[in-house]
Amino acid sequence: MNRKSCRNIRMLLSAGACAAGILAVILVWGHLYQNAVYTHLDAFCRTVLEQDPEAEETLRISLKEYQNRMGNGASGEPFLEAYGYTPKDFRAVPGTAAGIVCTVCAAGILAACLLPVRQERRAAKKRIRELTGYLERVNTDAPGTLLEMREDDFAHLQDEIYKTVTNLHAARDAALKARENYAEHLADIAHQLKTPVTAALLSLQLSEQASSGKDAGDTHLESVRRQLERLAWLEETLLTLSKIDAGTLKMEHAPVDLYTLLCLAAENLQELLSQKEVQVEIPDRGSAEMYGDMEWSMEAVMNLMKNCMEHTPAGGKIFCDYGANPLYVWIRIQDDGPGFAAEDLPHLFERFYQGKDAAGGGAGIGLALARSIFELQNGNITARNRPEGGACFEIRIYSH
Repeated sequence: MNRKSCRNIRMLLSAGACAAGILAVILVWGHLYQNAVYTHLDAFCRTVLEQDPEAEETLRISLKEYQNRMGNGASGEPFLEAYGYTPKDFRAVPGTAAGIVCTVCAAGILAACLLPVRQERRAAKKRIRELTGYLERVNTDAPGTLLEMREDDFAHLQDEIYKTVTNLHAARDAALKARENYAEHLADIAHQLKTPVTAALLSLQLSEQASSGKDAGDTHLESVRRQLERLAWLEETLLTLSKIDAGTLKMEHAPVDLYTLLCLAAENLQELLSQKEVQVEIPDRGSAEMYGDMEWSMEAVMNLMKNCMEHTPAGGKIFCDYGANPLYVWIRIQDDGPGFAAEDLPHLFERFYQGKDAAGGGAGIGLALARSIFELQNGNITARNRPEGGACFEIRIYSH
């Protein structure tokens, strides 16, 4: 016999017990009421005889007539009202013991009615706690045995939860495997690029040495050098992204002063900034530190500064600022260029995405790399357009 059948049987037994209890209370109350009426009538007759002993025969005949009338259901017009009496002056109330008996019976019936409902509610709460606990263990990857299957109202829900959890685990494993494969393929591509790029740079150096003093070939050699250097940077970036995806990028965890970080990033870009005739302004706001890796953080900040530099007109300025609050430290890097195109804003940090105003020759991975670096340090990057014009990147690194 399954659990549902047992529950139905319990409900039927409870209903039968309630009906039997109600019938018993009715019978007991009726019996007590009859006794109370008889006692009152007996006391009334005794009082009449005490007042007029010669009225015994008349009283006997009257009782007989009263019994016949009540048996035929005829009550007649109210008689005692003419003398100022009301029904409550002659209440036939059972005694204290009888009241206690009826009260106990009523309480028993109520308990019999409520007990199955309470048991069902307690069982339902217990099952909900079991299923909730199982989901909590699944979400935290904590070890835990499977719940015992039961034939109750929650059996179908439990079965669907198991199916959903199983599918989610399979999807997660597949996603992790795909991510590992992607990282491996990206690393393979980067390594495949490294050998020919290194060989080409070496050949370029030999060609430059051989053609020293020949102005005709200088322009072409310089162009080749720039392309090879760009390929070398692309190879290093792809290799870094593959390490991030695989979770193997090694990062230091030490205090990093934000003012020093910004100054070093601008210093490393000084040559490019001079060529573009763009200045970087970094006010000293005092001590503010993040907890992370100085070198990788500087690489990420440089990518953001380069993006601003590429969209800042000659003679323009890149303004950097930083600060701290109890929740996080922040860095803002903004320019006075035209700002971001509205359609580009949702995709700026996607890999290989290039907006409509992207600088020529870009690969679309600089901003994605910057975001990944700060995410590894419990931070994030957002981009927006300033109300007064220009683009703004904001970095937030949260306290651990």
